[in-house]
Amino acid sequence: MHCVVYCFISTDTLSHLFAQINAGLSHTMVLEATLRSRLLRVYTRSSFLSRLLFSAHHSQHFWPARLHTTSVVQTRTGNKGTRSGRSASSAYKKAARRIEDLVTPVNVPVPKFDDHDDGLGGIVDPVDSISISMVLNEFSRRPIIRQLAEENGMSVKLFMTAFRSFRTYCLTAKPLDPAIAVTLSDIVNHGQDVDSLFVYFLSHARKVYPHLESIEDLRMISDLTQPHNWYPEARTIHRKIIFHAGPTNSGKTYEALKRFREAKSGIYCGPLKLLASEVFFRTNEQGVKCDMVTGEERRYAVDNHHPSSHLSSTVEMLSTQMRVEVAVIDEIQMLRDEQRGWAWTRALLGAAADEVHLCGEQSAVSVVRELLNPIGEHVEVHEYKRKTSLSLSPHALQTLDNVQDGDCIVCFSRRAIFSVTKQLEKIGVRPAVIYGDLPPGTKLSQAAKFNDPKDATNVLVATDAIGMGLNLNIRRMIFYSLMRPPNGELIPNYAALQIAGRAGRYGTTYEEGKVMTLREEDMAILKEILSQPVSPIESVGIAPTFEQLETFSFHLPNASFINLLDIFVSVCSVTDRFFICTVDQMKTLAELIDYIPLPLKVSCIVRCFPLIMMSAFVDEIETSVGIF
Repeated sequence: MHCVVYCFISTDTLSHLFAQINAGLSHTMVLEATLRSRLLRVYTRSSFLSRLLFSAHHSQHFWPARLHTTSVVQTRTGNKGTRSGRSASSAYKKAARRIEDLVTPVNVPVPKFDDHDDGLGGIVDPVDSISISMVLNEFSRRPIIRQLAEENGMSVKLFMTAFRSFRTYCLTAKPLDPAIAVTLSDIVNHGQDVDSLFVYFLSHARKVYPHLESIEDLRMISDLTQPHNWYPEARTIHRKIIFHAGPTNSGKTYEALKRFREAKSGIYCGPLKLLASEVFFRTNEQGVKCDMVTGEERRYAVDNHHPSSHLSSTVEMLSTQMRVEVAVIDEIQMLRDEQRGWAWTRALLGAAADEVHLCGEQSAVSVVRELLNPIGEHVEVHEYKRKTSLSLSPHALQTLDNVQDGDCIVCFSRRAIFSVTKQLEKIGVRPAVIYGDLPPGTKLSQAAKFNDPKDATNVLVATDAIGMGLNLNIRRMIFYSLMRPPNGELIPNYAALQIAGRAGRYGTTYEEGKVMTLREEDMAILKEILSQPVSPIESVGIAPTFEQLETFSFHLPNASFINLLDIFVSVCSVTDRFFICTVDQMKTLAELIDYIPLPLKVSCIVRCFPLIMMSAFVDEIETSVGIF
């Protein structure tokens, strides 16, 4: 059940609170927190506190080393834009600002003591301000100076800002640095090369922009070109890689899970909490003890003192230190996802298993092979064909009055889901509803009701998440729209095929699947989309590890978490095979708590909480609660 939590939490209280959480103390510490100074309006689940505590308490064993980039702030539904981040169609690397837009120049104080003796009288020929100005003007225009500045991390913008500060210093400082004074005198009076000023200019520029002092170290730390070297545990194993490639309803995941349950130990990594829950329950029902861990909860087959040798989890929760016999990574084509792709890349390269079973589209085979080539791991491909027929309906549904048992209406926004549900209820149809904000237990119960032939709930309204391997008895897949919010972009063909493929399930009443749209005018577009071949994946998502950010922060001790992330992305290097995943939604949550002085590790964990933030949280501050 959902609840709205209003909290006033002071900076000191919250800092102390997370210190206790990080130390692994009980959740009573959370309950006893004083609610004071800042309003938080969080749309979350009733298990918020236990999830929060779990995430911090278990981070050593199960929290991912890499930053969690799943959706933290839910975008507004419908066709409106959103304040919560950039469009999902552009990778973070493309949208990231340059470092010159992120750093703020420091105002370097200029000494002004008119009666101060610099001790150079009679030793250095005096130089007037006009001559100094002419020398500096020539200095700033020299191509070699611009080149040297660029090699030391200064763009044109940074160079000009630093030069103006340096010029002001040289013209107004009393006394002027003796070394600079001697150099200026030699240039004006003795014909010394103007380039000799660069060493002093660089020293001054590093005061204006302190990050220049360690720019080479920052670039080295943020080198993301060799991600396979980040996982030493996996590199000690000569892993057997088996790729189960095929369309939906082809049995590829079934075969991988069969090997998972036969193994002495194993981990299943799925894209959804609902899938992790399904594998958890079914594995235990088949007599194999299995635990479950997601960003929200931890469940045990026995108890926390007796962990099972098998684990079902969401892919972000994989521990690359956990050695198992078999690892199953489901929906491996999610490597290309611009928000969560990093988690699949990390799982592929970092799973410490003797056998790694990958399940997904044929389009991911070539890129997986290229990613594993540097490691020397061979990819064994098992191809599967769809077990049931799937056809495009000759006509659209046209009206919700025409819904039938086994229909699933796919919507791309919560607003559309609520609208469709309301319309169905008006005509006497009570549908099952599945969308991302629902707790896992609610999703499971809704799926069970829809799958139960004895239950009166025979119609499903859901988001596109149902395309990710959920076992649902769907006869007809109906697209409410072919446009995805927030920018109204046409759904890509691989996503449309994935969703459409959930219609018709082997071994059920509805083995023959059909796909259609709600509106007749969309049918031709859907036909065109489904007829297009899926292009091979060319690049995969990647994101910095916590260890990289931690090392990075040592060189920028005064940077906020948001600045740290922005600067990291602006200076990092990746190959054409990778792209930096978007983290805008995580940054939105970070902005809300950025004023709280938290250790970096706690900051990473807090900003990765699986919270569903209400849009009102971003758009307005609720002032009517009156807790003061």
